[in-house]
Amino acid sequence: MQKRWIIKPYDATTVATLQSQLKVSEALCILLVQRGITTYNEAENFFRPQLSHTHSPWLMKDMYKAVDRLIKAFTQKEKILVFGDYDVDGTTSVAMMYLYLCDVYEPCQLDYYIPHRYREGYGVSKEGIDYAKANNQTLIVALDCGIKSAELVAYATTLGIDFIICDHHLPDAIIPKAAAVLNPKQVDCNYPFKELCGCGVGYKLICAVNETLKLPANKAEQYLDLVATAIAADIVPIVDENRILAYYGLQKVNTNPNAGIAALMQLATRKEIMTINSLVFMIAPRINAAGRMDDAKKAVQLFIQKTKEAAIPYGELLHSDNTDRREADGNTTVEALHMLEQNPTNSTLHSTVVYQAHWHKGVVGIVASRLIETYYRPTVVLTNSGDYVAGSARSIPGFNLYEAIHACRQHLIGYGGHYFAAGLTMLPQHVTAFAAQFENEVVKALTPTLLIPQLLIDAQITFDQITQTLYNIQNQMEPFGPENMRPTYLTTKVYNTGYCKIVKEQHIKFSLKHGAIILNGIGFGLAAKYELLTQNEPIDVVYTLDENSYNGTTTLQLKVIDFKLSWG
Repeated sequence: MQKRWIIKPYDATTVATLQSQLKVSEALCILLVQRGITTYNEAENFFRPQLSHTHSPWLMKDMYKAVDRLIKAFTQKEKILVFGDYDVDGTTSVAMMYLYLCDVYEPCQLDYYIPHRYREGYGVSKEGIDYAKANNQTLIVALDCGIKSAELVAYATTLGIDFIICDHHLPDAIIPKAAAVLNPKQVDCNYPFKELCGCGVGYKLICAVNETLKLPANKAEQYLDLVATAIAADIVPIVDENRILAYYGLQKVNTNPNAGIAALMQLATRKEIMTINSLVFMIAPRINAAGRMDDAKKAVQLFIQKTKEAAIPYGELLHSDNTDRREADGNTTVEALHMLEQNPTNSTLHSTVVYQAHWHKGVVGIVASRLIETYYRPTVVLTNSGDYVAGSARSIPGFNLYEAIHACRQHLIGYGGHYFAAGLTMLPQHVTAFAAQFENEVVKALTPTLLIPQLLIDAQITFDQITQTLYNIQNQMEPFGPENMRPTYLTTKVYNTGYCKIVKEQHIKFSLKHGAIILNGIGFGLAAKYELLTQNEPIDVVYTLDENSYNGTTTLQLKVIDFKLSWG
């Protein structure tokens, strides 16, 4: 699939000023300026993140109320229920809060609850509140959910149950009347950083309680590996406070991880240093699989074990769920692609809407993302859910998915989501009409250019600028993630040395020359473009930097993302 190459802009004067202060290469200064780092002090804080630079939890609206309510519960020996969503952010939040409260309160007064994805749905559930009432629990701490549950919080109040809400989703106009609502996205919340995940908000509550109880900081900091896992999985920007929390969380993952994380690492036979990518692609899918395929409560059970050995049986259950999930989403993706290939109108469409009654509800969101890899356009994947049709939608940059689905609401029973992802429910007889209107909304909003995937490039450099120093300093910019991605470089007018070749039928092994410098590399999934290399014409190549170790020797190599003829 051809991509639009876009070089990120930067202010040359600011780059020159920063270079005079830091005495490093222009390429590195470009990378920093693009990330909003323009002074020596900002660079120092970026490369040497400190937990002391995180924001005071007391700046968050209702934090004093939340801590007072928890301390009151401790004093009056109340029973507390820790409640959270069924995804990674929710289950890590619940495990973290439950473990901390067990440490500072009485474990016999504590319990946790994860709603069943298919029986109860997303967020705070009536079943969960009724569970609390049946077990004489008078305080619910809701994590990664609750901000949109005004009616259910009111219902809990009639039963004598208070709520402390720790959420990060965008609030509605009506805020639940809870004992405390912690959410930096509230319009009247002065907390400086708005992009915490749900586990991050819960962590700030723990920090505030810890200060109040005058306990050592490591009582809270010991859970940063769970916070880092949630940050990675929830795809929040890894900047500001998130980057600091992720940085120290990864240190704990790599030195003394939570027993559950250690169990999953062992089951996945992970030996390399764990990064944000490792958490995203190795740990998170196994946690999410519990809620997608069965019951997410086992994910919390995994994380609250005292030892890796005790956690292994729960990890094996998640590992098995993930195997089932991969089989289900693989089969569904193949079937969906076949449907699209057989549809004579597919090539004229600007959107994808596919529906089969037998598809597993737990994988439709993943399948939607996979379909976008082949057909780069807004996508909805639907299946049966009882008497209704339910599904997930995924978007592409430049298209507000939530607004489009909102415009189709006359065909829907319910919907929710945000710019890039959404869920929706409808009656079976409305699927065709919904698909037609959704296509119309996409056509109205998307220009043809936006239907070509973009490839963002950080800096244009020459091969002689690629040094071990550049690579080493670049790696100190980790942890990488949204708004702080691994740097992507462009070099123009590069020549094939004649030693480039296709490997394993799908990939290209590169040997490229630019000036007097020859560098090797690998391009995964690029075999279809190999013919361009045989024309003996200069090419432009986009890549990230990597290391390759062979026979005890480590050299820099290119991880090629895309290439084209220099005049193409």
